[in-house]
Amino acid sequence: MQSTRVLTGITTSGTPHLGNYVGAVRPAITASAAPGVESFFFLADYHALIKVSDPARVQRSTLEIAATWLACGLEPDKVWFYRQSDIPEIPELTWLLTCVAGKGLLNRAHAYKAAVDRNTEAGEDPDAGVTAGLFMYPVLMAADILLFNAHRVPVGRDQVQHIEMARDFGQRFNHLYGEHFTLPEAVIEAQVATLPGLDGRKMSKSYDNTIALFAPREQLRKLIFSIVTDSRAPGEAKDADASNVFQLYQAFASDAETTAMRTAFADGIAWGDAKQALFERIDAEVAPLREKYEALMARPADIEATLRDGAARLRERHATPALKALREAVGLRDLSVAVSDAGAKAARKKGGAEQLKVYRERDGRFHVKLVVGKDTLATSRGADSPAAANAQVDDVVRGGQSALDAHFDLDAGADASQVVEVMRALRAGGE
Repeated sequence: MQSTRVLTGITTSGTPHLGNYVGAVRPAITASAAPGVESFFFLADYHALIKVSDPARVQRSTLEIAATWLACGLEPDKVWFYRQSDIPEIPELTWLLTCVAGKGLLNRAHAYKAAVDRNTEAGEDPDAGVTAGLFMYPVLMAADILLFNAHRVPVGRDQVQHIEMARDFGQRFNHLYGEHFTLPEAVIEAQVATLPGLDGRKMSKSYDNTIALFAPREQLRKLIFSIVTDSRAPGEAKDADASNVFQLYQAFASDAETTAMRTAFADGIAWGDAKQALFERIDAEVAPLREKYEALMARPADIEATLRDGAARLRERHATPALKALREAVGLRDLSVAVSDAGAKAARKKGGAEQLKVYRERDGRFHVKLVVGKDTLATSRGADSPAAANAQVDDVVRGGQSALDAHFDLDAGADASQVVEVMRALRAGGE
């Protein structure tokens, strides 16, 4: 049975904070240990360039985030761990998707629409200060996901629209060029989708209200004690559900600890005592990870080697074969591989009577059928993805009958040479 592919990334534009840890890093690493899961973790450094123009900051953030993943328990030999910019197939796929992405849909992307609204309210040109990078951000994100046919993508609620757009782009491409992409699903953990920052708003670098994940112990305590609270005095009952302190505590505490803290709030715990309990609970979890993080940060060459190795293995296994099949699908083909004019004309004359159909069996494997009218001439033996299934056809186009024998089973009465010629004709005709 095919494993479930789960893909997670963090933009390399700042220092990892508690919100990143609780909302992305911790749940993703925990989920990667589940049976039947194939996990992809990446450092989204291309995305960082959309909003960060300081090269040193991008480099530093990339190092810090890589060290964070590793310190928090990611095992690079058991998952795919890589840097986005080390996979050249991602920007190439971005362009292929750009050619099918609807501009109207991109106009409605939250980040772009918010920028336009701000400019309009200020009486400026709607696109003032808006780069093409910001506008095309959803297409790059779609390429991150679709290249590896990810089934599930853990995101915050503000990113769900991007997953829906990736589905749209993938569906349009599949409609035009055949079933190449798995359509992803967004995954949100309700309790940790967002974490409040120091001022009560969502913890975000944009709001400058974050708590650095690996801040030194005393700095961590100082930051926690600066969290905004209301003016209720000790002994006065407090609303746990409306409290930033309680929400942060709940993200780190067990169910029993959370229940006890909720009772303490109802009994009128002092804010200072609540913040002290929050500090101790967070530090208990973070302290051992902080020690590992500091050791990793002292060895940047080791982290670089780990990322490069992960990218090389991923390209060989997934990215390069997938892009090869996609290039073939859109017509970016080897000109030395040709079919006879008669074969191509025959395929066109039949008006689609000859088709290559990709489908998925109950075991999760993808197969290709060569169908002529109502008859099936050949069926592939199965692959892990639609792209890999189409790659089997490409092998037949290039290698002829020997490749056909390696990948396909012929139905009774089918002629191998005819099957090869029909496949070549269909590929030449854009099937």
